[in-house]
Amino acid sequence: MAKAKADLPPADAILALADGEGRLTLRVTPGARVETITIEDGRLIVKVRAKPEDGKANAAVLDLLASALGIATSRLRLLRGATGRDKQVRIVAP
Repeated sequence: MAKAKADLPPADAILALADGEGRLTLRVTPGARVETITIEDGRLIVKVRAKPEDGKANAAVLDLLASALGIATSRLRLLRGATGRDKQVRIVAP
């Protein structure tokens, strides 16, 4: 069975949530049925299929966010929340 395409908001809407230093606040749900990104109360809600073991969910979050923004995953840095559901990611300039 083919993997369903993720439901992603426009890149401009995501970038509008970043602060002056390019930081985004995320709330992550690992082990979800579908991969999605939604915007609620001024922060991103990210749902990924990966389980929270050995950093797999964090990698999936960065991959999905990079896809939504149309940038390389290497341009994203996880600043806070490596082991929690609330995370902060920085978008690094090229």
